[in-house]
Amino acid sequence: MNNNSLFDFIVDKTTKTVSINMEFDADISLVWDAFTKPEILDQWYAPHPWVSKTKFMNFEVGGRRFYAMVGPEGQEMWSIQKYTSISPKTNFKMFNAFADKDENPQLPGSDWDLNFIEQNETTKVNIEIYNESLERMERMIEMGFKEGFTATLNNLKNLLATLSGK
Repeated sequence: MNNNSLFDFIVDKTTKTVSINMEFDADISLVWDAFTKPEILDQWYAPHPWVSKTKFMNFEVGGRRFYAMVGPEGQEMWSIQKYTSISPKTNFKMFNAFADKDENPQLPGSDWDLNFIEQNETTKVNIEIYNESLERMERMIEMGFKEGFTATLNNLKNLLATLSGK
């Protein structure tokens, strides 16, 4: 994401939806891999100084990713993602929920719809996050979701620059 790159973060309380649009200076295969391979996800999917640690991931329809964001003092915030639809290199959908360390989800959760579009040597990613509960969405926003996810996407931008040699 250079300084002129697309980046939007829109919260719509009436539809209980968060829309995130971003553009990366990398080809679609690399961006797709960054979202779908645990060894790459764990390099960027947490705001510094937190780190992502995937316990397991099975990226297929019906599969799951169970992971923790681990803080600098060892605190763990677990989440589980269940993949509901996959169209390789163009779209995947998942249900996301916080969880305890024993994989018990804390409901309600949210439905994520991720779209990938390659255009002019860049890849645009659109993420639509629908929350079952307005209260959950408001709690996530209050917890700093926008700031944390923006920092996380900056981690991805930097990692993609390194991996693509740009």
